[in-house]
Amino acid sequence: MTKFSGPKPDEKEKIRASISIKGKVQGVGFRPFVYRLAKSLGLRGRVNNSSQGVYIEAEGTHFQLEEFLRRLEKEKPSCSSISDLESSFLAPLGYLDFQINKTEDEGKKTTLIPPDMAICRDCLSEIFDSQDRRYQYPFTNCTYCGPRFSIITGLPYDRANTSMQDFEMCKNCREEYNTPENRRFHAQPNACHDCGPYLELWNLEREVVCTHHKALLYAVEAIRAGAIVAVKGLGGFHLMVDAQNKKAVQTLRKGKLRKSKPLALMYPNIEKIAHHCEVSELEKKLLLSPAAPIVLLLRKQNIYNWVSPQNPYFGIMLPYTPLHALIMSELQSPLVVTSGNIAEEPICTNENQALEKLAGLAQFFLVHNRRISHRVDDSIARIIRNREMVIRRARGYTQPVSLPINSPPILAVGSHLKNTVAIAVSGNAFVSQHIGNLETAETHESFSEAIAGFKKLYDLSPEQVVCDTHPDYQSTRFAKSLGLPLLPVQHHYAHILSCMAENRLSDPLLGISWDGSGYGMDKTIWGGEFLKITKTTFERVAHFRTFSLPGNEKAVQEPRRAALGLLFEIYQEKAFHFQNLAPLQAFSQQEKTILQTMLEKKLNTPRTSSVGRIFDALASLLNLCQISEFEGQAATLLEFSLEKDIEEAYPIALIQSLNQPLVVDWQLMFEKIIEDICHRVAVPLIVAKFHNSLVEAIIQVTKWTKENTIALSGGCFQNKYLTEYAVRRLEEEGFSPYWHQYIPPNDEGISLGQIFAACRLQNMEGSK
Repeated sequence: MTKFSGPKPDEKEKIRASISIKGKVQGVGFRPFVYRLAKSLGLRGRVNNSSQGVYIEAEGTHFQLEEFLRRLEKEKPSCSSISDLESSFLAPLGYLDFQINKTEDEGKKTTLIPPDMAICRDCLSEIFDSQDRRYQYPFTNCTYCGPRFSIITGLPYDRANTSMQDFEMCKNCREEYNTPENRRFHAQPNACHDCGPYLELWNLEREVVCTHHKALLYAVEAIRAGAIVAVKGLGGFHLMVDAQNKKAVQTLRKGKLRKSKPLALMYPNIEKIAHHCEVSELEKKLLLSPAAPIVLLLRKQNIYNWVSPQNPYFGIMLPYTPLHALIMSELQSPLVVTSGNIAEEPICTNENQALEKLAGLAQFFLVHNRRISHRVDDSIARIIRNREMVIRRARGYTQPVSLPINSPPILAVGSHLKNTVAIAVSGNAFVSQHIGNLETAETHESFSEAIAGFKKLYDLSPEQVVCDTHPDYQSTRFAKSLGLPLLPVQHHYAHILSCMAENRLSDPLLGISWDGSGYGMDKTIWGGEFLKITKTTFERVAHFRTFSLPGNEKAVQEPRRAALGLLFEIYQEKAFHFQNLAPLQAFSQQEKTILQTMLEKKLNTPRTSSVGRIFDALASLLNLCQISEFEGQAATLLEFSLEKDIEEAYPIALIQSLNQPLVVDWQLMFEKIIEDICHRVAVPLIVAKFHNSLVEAIIQVTKWTKENTIALSGGCFQNKYLTEYAVRRLEEEGFSPYWHQYIPPNDEGISLGQIFAACRLQNMEGSK
């Protein structure tokens, strides 16, 4: 938003424009851009970073300044964004030239943290040019690329506030840094062979095998020979192995306790990716973007099945640092590049930690001496309905979400699984990088570090903390321990609010929140919710019919238990007579006897309305998955097995009771599914009809509520077919659907929803 104040003077009179810019304007080449633009227009004055953003004073004629303001927004660097621009016309001070001044570090810290950006074309060209002084230098960067968030230690973003303060620039780098016309003008991580970080290759005895480019070449040869190499990257360690070497990949899986979960691949270039996968123009653009996430691409060749078992997609990224680019240039073949951790632990960020945790996996460690200030995983995204959807938000993504109120500092601690935290600062919500599942002491430590990091960066003392209503979440317990005013927010309400905040939606609307589980207001497990959003809260207007989960948490890991609970809901004790159905065959007779007793006597069998568990039940009935090896496995197997271009659907009933939410009853659907299974109907057809039935349930409930604006959120809407078909059908029926793009629909979005809930309450209180 641009705001102008002050009278318009005579066109030829020299005046001064005082300009304050907020947004993503630090670490992205914004000040050099301002300098060059001002000089080209003959303006005099200054530009500097501040804790709030960028501040400019420019003197010239009214025409020159109007042109300057117009071009500021139109021609700004591609990696930058302007959230607010305020300009006042004042009397001139008599500047003699236009300069870039020293950063001002006063006032409240509100500027946006710059994201880590993938290596640009110019830097890539330099590291492969034998005549360039940065030839083969693995830490090459400039104003338009390189590390940012992963090295920052404070705001504003200057070298003294990064881990690059450990390295004093040589004469040549200093000259580049101080020359406004140079691409490296005020590039804070600027370095070269003579003055910057360098590589070392360590063995398991912590001995330095070799250094600099020799270390890289040795690591490449080790990978070629089938070794697993731990490589210190941008925001943490990667484990790298030759994707073509089945035995080496299986060894990696065994060591990481990751039996069948897909592993990410790095390819040397787009051309080689296109040889193995379908790559649309949008997917290509995403792969080549400054964020450079892992992108889910449909395979067109049946290769490397050990990398992505039972999955038609590969998660693929391009080299996004000069270190990766140099490694891939030597190999010229795909690498498995996966997080340097074990199971659900956080990725390692320093050498000693990596040697301790990964010594049983990696044979060599390619390390460097640039400190990582913030742990950052690789982001994951896919294209859904012709636009990007971020599934894991980490490297490359730091943009905040605007809030409807300039609230006091608020901390939101997020959910238990796929945790992120968020803070509210001066009208913006800043969501942390992906932290993970708070089920290990190491991840909880990472969670605490992320909160401490936010508080330090923004010099923040939260006045309120927001958490999930689940009393046993680690994040909830942490929130309670802070002794601050506490606001618990229901899980699925937070999901919808995150979608509303991202899409800048206002109430009233219908939120459809489908996921695996969340603590319900009636103390049951919710997960198939239709919520009418009002000014400050919500009404549960509809939900899926509930059923019992024998074994509670065990049922989350074992789809066969969800199937058994659903069958018991329909058939009671007769459910155990279906001996030909896959979930019954998946248990021993003794186990079935115990489970039947549990269901009949309601022992440790909580009720759930979860659509995620309904997906699990179907996957078990179709014998696609009886025991999950990773979260969401059953649902993804269903998505990957469905037959497209099928319009048929199973029947779904709506049950209405006085003063009670509408109930979406799936019994008729599952009775028909069981009939189809018994008649050996093809699995892809059953799965397609199932998905279509869920979408038709959305249409029926939406028509019943008479709300026009629809927000889709929750982990179930990571499903490409479900989301695209739901959006299409809603639009066909005249509704306005919204879904996620940069904030994941899964539990990573919960912290943003929690912040938004607090702001909505404050907004209402302020309007009284």
